[in-house]
Amino acid sequence: MVILIRRNLDFYDEFRDWYCKIIKDFKFDSQKDSFARNYLSNMIKQKKQWNLTAILFSFQDIISRKKIILIYGCGISLEDTTDYLLKNNVDLNNERIFNIAADGASRFLKERNIPIGAIFSDLDGITTTEFMYPEYMIVHAHGDNIDKLKIFEKEILEFDNIVFTCQVKPDENILNPGGFTDGDRILFFLRPMLLPSHKIFLIGMDFTNRVGKYSKLGFQKNHKASENKQKKLKYAAQLIDWLDEYIENEMNYVNSYKPSERYNNLELQQFLKKIKHL
Repeated sequence: MVILIRRNLDFYDEFRDWYCKIIKDFKFDSQKDSFARNYLSNMIKQKKQWNLTAILFSFQDIISRKKIILIYGCGISLEDTTDYLLKNNVDLNNERIFNIAADGASRFLKERNIPIGAIFSDLDGITTTEFMYPEYMIVHAHGDNIDKLKIFEKEILEFDNIVFTCQVKPDENILNPGGFTDGDRILFFLRPMLLPSHKIFLIGMDFTNRVGKYSKLGFQKNHKASENKQKKLKYAAQLIDWLDEYIENEMNYVNSYKPSERYNNLELQQFLKKIKHL
């Protein structure tokens, strides 16, 4: 069973056509992506008593004991949606709930003292404080974040429950679960671990022409997204829709400004009623 976790998580072959399309569209360099994978893989070899299989097994075990999976993105609805839950006495530390943050959304959750089960990050939206906050860290390597890998080397080597992902063909230390942005990559990673009983809710996953202030370090407020960022968000939305072929679980956007055509978008009152009855 444990071996199957690793094998099922690697989605490189299935995702390859998307990857080729993305690097062509954005003019990314696949050789740089490979270099980032190799750089991180060599760094991982310095970790002491790190066992990828055991970590994946423990992650899956925790997921299997949860019923509600809340995935927090950095979109402009993140703060309003989360604060609405807190004001209406939803216990986000409930044993039924597993909170997963995409990159900088973890800064907001930490500010609100919300426990985080896992952070998925390419390290451009968090500080070392957030890095050490969750139960699990899933760190992504690509051609444009090698400098971040160097900055976070100490934390990477010290953090125990850490998993590594890449854009290109995986190796013995690094997975490729598929996905493009931190937000949609969470769903790709969860895909083989989900049970029929899991209910998934996407918070702060907005695909508009505006980005939230938690999406990058140094942003002070929500603002208009660049054309390049808008294109990235468009791909993320398309990839989540594509996952409908692979994920049979109930999945809902919450208070989203641009919900998917394939998934429901719950208004705040609908979400509150639903989550309290699960």
